[in-house]
Amino acid sequence: MYIILAILLFGLLIAAHEWGHFIAARLCGVTVKEFSIGMGPALWKKKGRKGTQFSVRALPIGGYCAMEGEEEESDDPHSLGNQGFWKKVLVFAAGAIMNLVVGVVFIFILYAGAGAFRTAEITGFAPEFPLEGEDGLMAGDVLYSIDGERIYIFSDVSIFLSRGSGQGFDLVVLRGGEKVVLDDFPMVQREYTSPDGNGTYMGFGLTFGGLEEATFGAKLKMTWLNTIDFVRIVRYSLQELITGNAGVKDLNGPVGIVSTINEVGQQSASVQDALENILYLGAMISVNLAVFTLLPIPALDGGHILFLVVSTVSEKLFRRKIPVRYEAVINLVFFALLMALSAFVTFNDIMKLVK
Repeated sequence: MYIILAILLFGLLIAAHEWGHFIAARLCGVTVKEFSIGMGPALWKKKGRKGTQFSVRALPIGGYCAMEGEEEESDDPHSLGNQGFWKKVLVFAAGAIMNLVVGVVFIFILYAGAGAFRTAEITGFAPEFPLEGEDGLMAGDVLYSIDGERIYIFSDVSIFLSRGSGQGFDLVVLRGGEKVVLDDFPMVQREYTSPDGNGTYMGFGLTFGGLEEATFGAKLKMTWLNTIDFVRIVRYSLQELITGNAGVKDLNGPVGIVSTINEVGQQSASVQDALENILYLGAMISVNLAVFTLLPIPALDGGHILFLVVSTVSEKLFRRKIPVRYEAVINLVFFALLMALSAFVTFNDIMKLVK
């Protein structure tokens, strides 16, 4: 059941992205030749009233909204190339905007029934904690950032504490409404007495017990903060790839994503928990997709916007546009590279499942 749900969810996110392009194109008067969900051989086709061919294709690894004048010169006044600058930007960015909206809606749905939200407020310390006091940490302090990374939601605390070098942290806390900076704070992971006094645990000796009432305003705020947190995941992931801390083999494609969603569903305590966890993953994937497709890489929406800006600047300065065919060739090369990468990641996903 969860595999089917995962495939439907993945298809929904792709459809939402392409639907954003489609709606923006229609609103801007651009002729849409084909609206497709999936790639490869067509499984289903239908011609729309305005001449657009709607299709579902065999490979659920993407989709497209093919517009007149997108990859070639066209004299059609309704072609994309003959629209103004801001109309083109809107059409190219609309897919990412739609994915961002879907992600925000998913998060708000999850928070709709919340009674309270956990905060990063420190409410106590282990008996052995040596750094309590005005020059250190105090009960009531709220962790604002750890090593320069803002704490948006409570789960960020454990994530960024676990990333520490073991030599201490650069902390910023909110104390009485003011920011207190604790550079090179010598807090390290060690053995502490458990809060109930029975046994010990490995940690940092901090107890968090802050709660914020889940008013409508708080739900909106937490929805926005969680969205920003998802955006940061893309930046952090790219940073890990560039620095070599993660490799291409650590990437997940459609097969890996569906497998992960299925695994999360199966490991959940109840069907309701499974649906909530899957919806949370769907929100994260949707926001990540929005950010990734806006990266200035040829063949992606962000690459189209980059070419548009460069061509517009060239026209203003040199009275000459960059020919569409040049952009088309570059996009084709990068599209082939992205497809090769996608094939490699998909093969790697399958091998993980086999193992």
